Amino acid sequence: MLSLAEIRTRAENWLGKEFNAATRDEVREMLEKDEKKLIDAFYQDLEFGTGGLRGIMGAGTNRMNIYTLGMATQGLANYIIKQRGNSGIKVAIAHDCRNNSRYFAETTANIFSANGFEVYLFEALRPTPELSFAIRHYKCQSGVVITASHNPPEYNGYKAYWDDGGQVVAPHDEAIIDEVRKITSINDIKFNGKKEKIKIIGKETDELFLKEVHKMSLNPEIIKKYNEIPIVYTPIHGTGITLVPQALKLFGFKNIISVPEQDAPDGNFPTVKSPNPEEPDALKLALKKAVETNAELVMATDPDADRLGLAVKNRKGEFILLNGNQTGVILVWYILSQFKERNKYKGNEYIIKTIVTSDLIEKIAEAYNVEYVNVLTGFKFFAEHIRENEATKKYIGGGEESYGFLPGDYVRDKDAVASCALAAEAAAWAKDHGMSVFELLLDIYVKYGFYKEKLINIVRKGKEGADEIKAMMTGYRNNPPEMINNSRVVQVNDYEKQVSYDILKGTKTKISLIKSDVLQFILADGSKISVRPSGTEPKIKFYFSVNSKLVSIDKFEETEKILDKRISDIISDMKLQ
Repeated sequence: MLSLAEIRTRAENWLGKEFNAATRDEVREMLEKDEKKLIDAFYQDLEFGTGGLRGIMGAGTNRMNIYTLGMATQGLANYIIKQRGNSGIKVAIAHDCRNNSRYFAETTANIFSANGFEVYLFEALRPTPELSFAIRHYKCQSGVVITASHNPPEYNGYKAYWDDGGQVVAPHDEAIIDEVRKITSINDIKFNGKKEKIKIIGKETDELFLKEVHKMSLNPEIIKKYNEIPIVYTPIHGTGITLVPQALKLFGFKNIISVPEQDAPDGNFPTVKSPNPEEPDALKLALKKAVETNAELVMATDPDADRLGLAVKNRKGEFILLNGNQTGVILVWYILSQFKERNKYKGNEYIIKTIVTSDLIEKIAEAYNVEYVNVLTGFKFFAEHIRENEATKKYIGGGEESYGFLPGDYVRDKDAVASCALAAEAAAWAKDHGMSVFELLLDIYVKYGFYKEKLINIVRKGKEGADEIKAMMTGYRNNPPEMINNSRVVQVNDYEKQVSYDILKGTKTKISLIKSDVLQFILADGSKISVRPSGTEPKIKFYFSVNSKLVSIDKFEETEKILDKRISDIISDMKLQ
């Protein structure tokens, strides 16, 4: 930990003429009036991790600003040049609705162009999946999107992509980090852009992207029958407004109801506490609109439109929120069932899910005799697997419990634009078969098993918190529980040691995925508990999954109570609440 004197020296270095006037004024004010803010802004460097940058905006080494962003961009540029030479390099850049996002995107474009790169910069805010598409379409070597996803308004971020349209993975990720760390002075950054190297893209790229989205439609004739289904959609002030309504209309849906208070892009997100479709509060206005208009489906996307939240009517006609697992289950089932119904299978198709996403997806894939693949959390691992296998296999869909889904392989990151359109089509299919979306979900439970999941985040801030989280993982790893909730632990998957232990047989097998600090406990009753520290926040995550046979739809509420109690008892037995 730096001393206050060292922090003040760091800050004083930001008073030089190489920094702009606004930055110097902000630093000067911290030095003179706000010691606490000064410490937080300069006590460390904002770390460029495997996913890029994310932090609070403002002046300082620990803040998101054009200088920390500039060092990241120059380091990335230096790495690309080392890998691909210094001529013929192309990159694409997009940004979301957040405050300073356009400024940061233009700064990034200037730095890349100053390094001799040809830059494709979107004319205005665009969804993250379209950035992935643009990298592939324009045959770029890399790309960047300026976004902090669903973080609070004071945050912004920077995500780096490689030539396949996926976020950077090994070995590029660590190598890029090394290059970024070599940039030790603002003077190393080439800020003076070359305008002739920057090409502004927009509508023509939108049309190409939407053309690929439209190819995901599996039942256009059913949409024609039910094109008036009332659908409420909210972008929660984000980029989804640019393409999601267009995608729905392209599929054939005509009755798309907006939430005017949330349609306008706004980095302050004035109508919500958090612009996160996982949070019920973020959908409050959309649900109100849905009740007023008697809508059948509610959709919400996060600020960069890569994650989707859905609300549907239960059997009492009340709106309920689906979680990411439930949405993923419906979309995977819909894709697999319609591929079979339309004789689209060629025998090399497969789906992907993460290791903490509902195992019900595996059961559905097995029933349709389709290969499924488990990867670590993060869509960069989806992209990596698709790239490594695209010559021999065909990825047709998959998702993660944290509300991300990707149908098709035309982009290599989660795509809420296409997912919204496909979810609406699944609703039309259900209606054509005399069901609501919720009843479709219940029907899936009856056929393949009722799986119920829950996530708990335990926050532990600061160094002490980080040490406590580390100690918890060490304790679970070195002394795994023998029993949880009166059910024997029969298997332990340790992704850090890359070993799966069969407790009953006393054997172990190798886990082929790369090392990751994740533990899983499989119980004799079929329950699964996954534990991992968050990679971006001071918290440890506990994922609970329980399951049971659902005899009939009429037994849903009764069975759900049993599963909820089982989760509650597991949490209590593990002394987590």
